[in-house]
Amino acid sequence: MPNILDGINQRTQLVGKNRLELLLFRLQDGGLYGINVFKVREVIHCPPLTIVHSAHKVVKGVSNVRNRTLSVIDIGMAIKAPAIEKQEESYVIITEFNRSIQGFMVRCVERIVNLRWEDIRLPPEGTDTDSYINAVTNVDDELVQLIDVEHVIMEVVGETEMVSSTIKESVSFDDNELHHILVVDDSKVARRQISRALEQIGVKCTTMNDGKSALALLKDWVKDDGKINDHIVMVISDIEMPEMDGYTLTSEIRRDPRLKDLYVLLHSSLSGNFNENMVQQVGANKFIPKFSSDELITAILPIIRGVNTTSKAA
Repeated sequence: MPNILDGINQRTQLVGKNRLELLLFRLQDGGLYGINVFKVREVIHCPPLTIVHSAHKVVKGVSNVRNRTLSVIDIGMAIKAPAIEKQEESYVIITEFNRSIQGFMVRCVERIVNLRWEDIRLPPEGTDTDSYINAVTNVDDELVQLIDVEHVIMEVVGETEMVSSTIKESVSFDDNELHHILVVDDSKVARRQISRALEQIGVKCTTMNDGKSALALLKDWVKDDGKINDHIVMVISDIEMPEMDGYTLTSEIRRDPRLKDLYVLLHSSLSGNFNENMVQQVGANKFIPKFSSDELITAILPIIRGVNTTSKAA
């Protein structure tokens, strides 16, 4: 698929404007699917693959691509859809997220579309809780499903590591200290990972699956007394989310006088220096790539302690 990703550097201008670009592709079932362009490094015809018999069943093999050994996953099989039938005619979308690089085998790649995050919706209510689809939208009157690729990778490589015993043993809170965090992420796998890490150190959290709902909750918390730090010490937010992305959520928090001092940590599977730049532009306090339990906990502990110290002094 030559030139389909040309000019990706210019696409960073979409960030912070509640817009995204999706690379559209089809699987063996004929359905139309999408992945955020910022997760895509390149698209290639499927190279010759070496089978690794000990690998997960959805890993069709490995190949050397640009001097890197790459695992190629049949993403259709991974989401319980039909497997690719003609491997030699398929394409591989090479992706980078969650600190790793992998290839997703698809039947064909179509095009890139520019959309607004508010046009990206959560799956309909009643969707299977084990669904691999974390959002849907429409392009030219056709349903596009966004695959929860974090879910796919988690099932292939297994659950991420627990918080180290050294960190857990160093944490203690007074009963009267506030240690409640708002976690915002559209991936149920990511919400579970974060919640589990926080639980291990005794930190409570409220989880939301999109930025718009999270902002509404924050405003509801401060509608009477206007003191957000009586409710939570910080927000941990994903960047890619239906209806309102993490950058826009951060900007909206900074615009509200009642919320503007709230600590916001952006926690995303997306890679790239533009994230660091956008943290400053939208007013977030910190960016951490997913997912390291120890790194996340190490980042939030000073914030929890700092808020509680300030509250006691007041």
